[in-house]
Amino acid sequence: MAITAASVKELRDKTGAGMMDAKKALTETDGDMDAAVDWLRTKGLAKAAKKSGRTAAEGLVAVSVTGGTGVAVEVNAETDFVAKNAEFQKMVGDIAAAAVGVANIDALQSAEIGGKSVADTITDKIATIGENMGLRRMEKIEGDTVVSYIHNAATDGMGKIGVLVAMKGGDEAFGRQVAMHIAATNPAALNEAELDQAVVDKERQVQIDIARESGKPEQVIEKMIEGRMKKYMSEITLVNQSFVINPDLTVGAAAAEAGAEITGFIRMEVGEGIEKKEENFAEEVAKAAQG
Repeated sequence: MAITAASVKELRDKTGAGMMDAKKALTETDGDMDAAVDWLRTKGLAKAAKKSGRTAAEGLVAVSVTGGTGVAVEVNAETDFVAKNAEFQKMVGDIAAAAVGVANIDALQSAEIGGKSVADTITDKIATIGENMGLRRMEKIEGDTVVSYIHNAATDGMGKIGVLVAMKGGDEAFGRQVAMHIAATNPAALNEAELDQAVVDKERQVQIDIARESGKPEQVIEKMIEGRMKKYMSEITLVNQSFVINPDLTVGAAAAEAGAEITGFIRMEVGEGIEKKEENFAEEVAKAAQG
């Protein structure tokens, strides 16, 4: 299949690979983006895939905690200007408060705010503010203690990143430190048991392929893979990460010292997973044509 300049640029953004290496990776994998990332990693031409931070969606994430229940919602708008609008912020806060009492996003759309459904409230706000908006998602967590944290707060309880941490034991101050850590490091899961096994298996296979490229004996390769997978787990699982407050301890060890057990977390960032539309590929097209 034809390899476009846009796909080459996307692969470069994800991996930090050079232009020609990215183009070759896509050619070798028939344009399969995920396979091309793995191909580059196997050849030692890319770092671990990183998510692009450039997103199209603006808006706010809001968090609300009542007793042992915490909820996070994301409400999107077209521009950051609207996210700073007091009317929009009030609506998002009201939606978050309503979310505590419902089970899922469908129920939230039907929940009432001031005698009107959330869905109708958003529709009315679109008409008055003049910009498209939408309730994108909702996540809920329960625990003996639930602590919230907002990073880059626009106003009280809402901003660009919202975090909720559920714990047994410990205190709110420690919970807030953990929430700040999560905001900064974006772990994939609480622990190894909660990781998607398919993701773990894929990473292991990539590490096997990398190790075999080295040409070392099989018994050496096995030890290399064991070490690399342990490092991988220490990077993506919360309890195994080095605690940003005290890097000499893992988050799990710091929790034990604080008399706490972290039972779950939610991290929600405005627009994550939505790629921003690139407006101009002229320079990339020119470079690709030369290749």
